[in-house]
Amino acid sequence: MLEDQLNKLKAKIVGYAFHVESMLNKSIKGLLDKDSDLLDEVIKHDEKSANKLEMNIDKNCVVIIAQYSPLAVNLRTILMIMKMNNDLERMADHCVNISRCALDLTDEPNQSKILTSIHIISEHVVKMLKDSINSFIENDIDLAKDVCNRDKIVDDSKNNLMTELIGVMYNDKSMINVSMQFIDITRNLERIADLTTNIAEDVVFAIDGEVIKHHKKEKQIDSNIEDSSNEPE
Repeated sequence: MLEDQLNKLKAKIVGYAFHVESMLNKSIKGLLDKDSDLLDEVIKHDEKSANKLEMNIDKNCVVIIAQYSPLAVNLRTILMIMKMNNDLERMADHCVNISRCALDLTDEPNQSKILTSIHIISEHVVKMLKDSINSFIENDIDLAKDVCNRDKIVDDSKNNLMTELIGVMYNDKSMINVSMQFIDITRNLERIADLTTNIAEDVVFAIDGEVIKHHKKEKQIDSNIEDSSNEPE
């Protein structure tokens, strides 16, 4: 039955999300603890598992569509899972990028203040990922929209840390390489937050067909047009 196949598919995508969450936690823990073994595990083992999961889920989605020709909510759910699958695969890649940067920092002196900022950002990102998946499991539109709203917290935190790191490089040229590694880590965390937001937006679409992906951008454009129309000639 289609319902049974969809339930199995949902279980697989949730399991994939948990795997990616584990990769993210390992990459950050490896960074904070200078644990090269943990970082190598993300790069050499976890990424391969993530790629296998992604291919298996994608194949399952195609088979279900071909076999059952689902419509309406069921079709939107499968399409959403295919998009989630792609987003999770990209998140896994970003976790690998973080781990590679962290490996380059294992022999560098501790930068406690910067690491604390990165840890705080990572906690926001992990919570966003958890909640986006929970919104999918529970069909919780309000939680999904809340995840989307939290993306700005990560963006602002990233921008603040980037400004700080640019200042560090300007004042101490010997810190350029280290700072660039931290900048790359911060950018990868921000991209994971963006991809998590994509999942939350897709949850809203799958449940009631509402497209919110470009809603904020459109509101900003409308606001700018309104402001310009009110300017004196």
